[in-house]
Amino acid sequence: MAPNISAPTGVLLETDEVPPASLIPEPKKSGEYKLRLVWRNILLFAYLHTVALYGLYLMFTSAKIITSIYAFILYQLGGLGITAGAHRLWAHRSYKAKWPLRLILTICNTLAFQDAVVDWARDHRVHHKFSETDADPHNATRGFFFAHVGWLLCRKHPDVKQKGKGVDLSDLYNDPILRYQKKFYLILMPVICFIIPTTIPMYLWNETFLNAFCINLFRYTFTLNATWLVNSAAHLFGDKPYDKYINPAENISVAVLAMGEGWHNYHHTFPWDYKTSELGKYSTNFTTAFIDVMAKIGWAYELKTVPQEMIKKRVLRTGDGTHELWGWGDKDQPSEEKRDALITHVKTL
Repeated sequence: MAPNISAPTGVLLETDEVPPASLIPEPKKSGEYKLRLVWRNILLFAYLHTVALYGLYLMFTSAKIITSIYAFILYQLGGLGITAGAHRLWAHRSYKAKWPLRLILTICNTLAFQDAVVDWARDHRVHHKFSETDADPHNATRGFFFAHVGWLLCRKHPDVKQKGKGVDLSDLYNDPILRYQKKFYLILMPVICFIIPTTIPMYLWNETFLNAFCINLFRYTFTLNATWLVNSAAHLFGDKPYDKYINPAENISVAVLAMGEGWHNYHHTFPWDYKTSELGKYSTNFTTAFIDVMAKIGWAYELKTVPQEMIKKRVLRTGDGTHELWGWGDKDQPSEEKRDALITHVKTL
């Protein structure tokens, strides 16, 4: 298990020396505040997981095989809405996309039902800038359960709300597709995430309502837990070859389940790399394969990645340990990173 540390190392740039461990400040401990449970969420998640388990049972006992295959496809599509969309495109701006791809990813993101992109990206940018502090929405130093799902079962810590107000979201609100999604989210989400996925098996291959409904909830719950594992397991278990002073770690199991999002020590060291990993192997990073295909057809462009020399320097010196960037263009991003970054598929006029 990775130690529960995530503090400044006193190193800001690649050329700085790492100070002795004795000079590294202690991590910020969780302050005193009254934990307020949200019983509505507790009951909803309990119901959701109960029905999802029954849906898993139905997949092996009464549902048609095509229904299970259909659920797996929806899991992949919804996953891309989070990984390629809300995470790599919008939260980190690690690449750019033309409007057809942005529209597709927004639909897929709504299928995943993890809040509107604007809200998801806001919380994620706060997570990166204030990782493992009270301002981190899913602070892993509060334990596996809290980082996994507990943070959704209680009111946000006041620091999360305060720091969230200071995060620049102008780039997201300038996207008309995202503005539309947020404005009509409570209408679009039930239709795209639950109604359509349930009715398609019933009308196209005569699946029963019970099978279609429960298996769709299993698909949705599986996607949720795959995403949550990035916040929990990938912050607690695994190697840390790029920066040993932070909690996020390299976790291949999470990478497979979350479509390439488990290479978390690298990602928190270089949050603006569109691959979220050094190698971006397609076998454990399906999202990178998807983005590369979109780049081939011209829908994705200006893919930002890290040159090997920059990675080597970070590995040798372990970085600064603060991991305060939410992505490309953050005000705290060193100019050296912007200057030395490798940007591929540059858009031509």
